[in-house]
Amino acid sequence: MVTEQTMVGMADIQVIDSKGQLVCLGLGSCIGVCIVDPQANVAGMAHIMLPATFPNSVNDKPGKFADSALPTLISLLEKKGAQKSRMKVAYAGGAQVFKFGENSSKLDVGLRNSQAVAEWLQSSGLKVISSDVGGTVGRTVTYSMDSGDFKVRTVQKGESTLCNLKGS
Repeated sequence: MVTEQTMVGMADIQVIDSKGQLVCLGLGSCIGVCIVDPQANVAGMAHIMLPATFPNSVNDKPGKFADSALPTLISLLEKKGAQKSRMKVAYAGGAQVFKFGENSSKLDVGLRNSQAVAEWLQSSGLKVISSDVGGTVGRTVTYSMDSGDFKVRTVQKGESTLCNLKGS
C-alpha cells in the first residue's frame, strides 16, 4: 500500500486528516513545524522561512513567517475539528547553512527562525513534544498520520524518529 504524501513547499501550510504523510523537503534555515490533534485525527505542517512579517507590508503568504504561519496553521486545524488544548507540536530545521565571516550571527536566519518559533509556541501554550534545530546541516521532515511518527532525515545521519505525536 502506497501512503499518500502531501508536500509542504516553502512558505506553505498544509493540513491533512485521517491518513497520509506530510513532508517538508530541504529545510536549511527554514523550520518545518508539525501540529497534531491526535483525538481529532488531524495534522498540519508549515514550512516557515523567516521569523516575522515585515512592518507595513502586505503578507500574501502567511506560511512564510513564524508570526503568521503558526496562528494560521492552528486556525486551519481548528476548522477540521482540532482543539488547541489537545494539540502537540514537533519541529525541526533552523540550520546555519551559510556562514559569512566571524560576525555572521546577525545573518543566522536559522537561529532567528528557531527562536521565533519557540517563543511563539511557548506564549501560545501549545505542548511541544520535541524539536531538532540548529547546526549546519539541512533536514527533511516527515509526519505520518498512521504511526504518529515525526521523522527527521539528514545526509549525515540518515532518517530517525524524533518523536511520536500520537502517543506522547
